[in-house]
Amino acid sequence: MKKLIAVLFLAFAVICSAQSSLKPEFQAFSGALLKLKKAEKGYHKFRLTVDVNPWAFQADGEVQAPGGDGDALITGLFDGDVYAVLAYVPSTAAGSDGKEYQVGLFDMMLYFEDEPTRIRNLRFKLLPPANDEWAMGILKDALESGSLLGNVWSGKYDRAITKASADPMDKAKLRALQKKGNKKVEDESTISTRKRRVDADDEVAPKKKKANAVEDDASFNKRKRRVDAEEAPAPTAKKKKKKKSGDDCDDPNLSVKEKRRCQLKNK
Repeated sequence: MKKLIAVLFLAFAVICSAQSSLKPEFQAFSGALLKLKKAEKGYHKFRLTVDVNPWAFQADGEVQAPGGDGDALITGLFDGDVYAVLAYVPSTAAGSDGKEYQVGLFDMMLYFEDEPTRIRNLRFKLLPPANDEWAMGILKDALESGSLLGNVWSGKYDRAITKASADPMDKAKLRALQKKGNKKVEDESTISTRKRRVDADDEVAPKKKKANAVEDDASFNKRKRRVDAEEAPAPTAKKKKKKKSGDDCDDPNLSVKEKRRCQLKNK
């Protein structure tokens, strides 16, 4: 008996410890995102699908309106009086697109005119790109951990639930998130493209610089040869050796009189 009490006490301590360490968060979604079928035996089958980062999940279940009115939820859905609140343990997993997704889902409630409904057979399914084995493991752990918290809709977290429901995620907000995510991807792609272009220019620049250096060297050498040629003294024509006057007078073709006249003339 003492052993059984000890085991129960230990189990209770573990549950209390888990409850104190777990801090669920809440996200509200507009009823415009819900698909609701006609009631069968007082319950409507519903589906909530959200596939915009940081969410990628589908929630299916059955819901009963407060008071069991089979038409109240259908009417409230069109009037904007129905919204969903998701309870999750903040746990992210990387999707195949490289973005982070919240996958620690464990409970959900539909509200009609701010009154909680009754939900049964609730099931969560993760959607691509956040549905790999790792993300599924986180979801499983969250479902088990969330069960230790008991009924989170009973009043303990009313303040957090009210704060979340004051600004539900609707189609316009989801489109804005999607547009923002796409713009970020485009910006990163543009930065990567610009970086590749700069790297390519840096790679080509040394080659171009080397080619310019070769051209500059060739131009310099050409100019140097031209300057050297201009500065070098022009070759002087070899002067013809002038014959001495005495030699002219010794011409054998001259007569003796002519030779003497020549000699007298050069004296």
